Amino acid sequence: MISPTKFKSVDFYRKIPRDLTEASLSGAGLSIVAALIMMLLFGMELSHYLEVNTTTAVIVDKSTDGDFLRIDFNISFPALSCEFASVDVSDVLGTNRMNITKTVRKFPIDPHLRTTGAEFHSGHGLHDINHGEEIKEEFPDGAIPFTNASFEVFSHHFPIMVVNFNAPWCYWSNRLKPSWEKAATIIKQRYDPATDGRVLLGNVDCTEEAALCRRNHIQGYPSIRIFRKGSDLREDHGHHEHESYYGDRDTDSIVKMIDGLVAPIHPETHKLALEGISNDTSKHLKKAPVAGGCRVEGYVRVKKVPGNLVISANSGAHSFDTSQMNMSHVVTHLSFGRIISRRLLTDMRRLLPYLGQSHDRLEEKAFINQHDLGANVTIEHYLQIVKTEVITRRYGQEHSVIEEYEYTAHSSVAQTYYLPVAKFHFELSPMQILITENPKSFSHFITNLCAIIGGVFTVAGILDSILHNSIRLIKKVELGKNI
Repeated sequence: MISPTKFKSVDFYRKIPRDLTEASLSGAGLSIVAALIMMLLFGMELSHYLEVNTTTAVIVDKSTDGDFLRIDFNISFPALSCEFASVDVSDVLGTNRMNITKTVRKFPIDPHLRTTGAEFHSGHGLHDINHGEEIKEEFPDGAIPFTNASFEVFSHHFPIMVVNFNAPWCYWSNRLKPSWEKAATIIKQRYDPATDGRVLLGNVDCTEEAALCRRNHIQGYPSIRIFRKGSDLREDHGHHEHESYYGDRDTDSIVKMIDGLVAPIHPETHKLALEGISNDTSKHLKKAPVAGGCRVEGYVRVKKVPGNLVISANSGAHSFDTSQMNMSHVVTHLSFGRIISRRLLTDMRRLLPYLGQSHDRLEEKAFINQHDLGANVTIEHYLQIVKTEVITRRYGQEHSVIEEYEYTAHSSVAQTYYLPVAKFHFELSPMQILITENPKSFSHFITNLCAIIGGVFTVAGILDSILHNSIRLIKKVELGKNI
């Protein structure tokens, strides 16, 4: 057994009896200053330890998220009707997907981008409309040609008014004309406007009555609209709440549709009973947009090769006046890859400065077709996409924290001989940015902490010794003693 006396001999910190020590004001002040410095240095060292230390490298893209890329978007078109708004994607491998609807939603909006109605759902397939046999013989004009003035008079007189908005140069308008005129003749004989007065068929030439067509938001020809007396006016700014017909365009189909509209109306009272319309007729009817704009939102999945996301007016059974098409738009959101949740962004806030937050470079930007550019203007965006991945090392292992796609965008406007579109051309970089988070060693933090405490304590002791001896020396000189 080692005796206590011998064990005490290894003590590094020999104690001086308290009676032999002396406290001083200078020592007390220096001790307080030393303690404050220790606290300050401790806080700085702790802050440095908690900071994210990262290294950035550019490497060949080693994506682990598959061969497809998700594109999320929310884009508003103040002058493109939801009736014809089409989202298409294509790529250099020959993939072409037209009028995507499964993952895309459309909402009618006013010129101030405010939603004016419920989500717009496409009606009858516009590419499969039956126009009947092409008839070359002329039919008597049963449909009344409307002007701006006569339209207002008749719309307040007849319970049902079915109007064909057309253009003489339009191929589809000319295809419809024989069937429409024949149907108008049959309806006029069956429901004489002078004696029956329940329904009236009419035509509007949009090249002659441009203001009337604009007021009813006609963007594609021909457009068949149904106006109901007593229900076609809204309190909200006086918009017409009418319907569009999306069914077949042969004579029999048009007559059958009108018969279904007229059936619930008593010929004497002219009162409309909307609930009495047959399902066979109503399935081809849908409320027409009350405003001329559309907000297109949703997502599409594309291959990871250069390609295009195109939004335009599209219909297999309508024609468009390219000089009147305006593809001005406001990009509310456009991002590539999976969406980072707000909760994840909050948890990973320390990493945001290293990500750059550039995955929404077009967010809240407006691209407006100025009047001095003229008509037929296509707006194109060229997007260079690069993947950014953040990796953290915890507990000796690497974990991928965030994978996102950032992009830079360059936009331009150009006149075209074809139908104007809004085109987003995207191209993925073969390289990716790898940001690695390197956590600091806890042992290094403790070592630095000990160095701070020991170093400040030692330096303070030296200063205290110098100060104490200097004061004693000054006192001796004042007393006249020799050194």
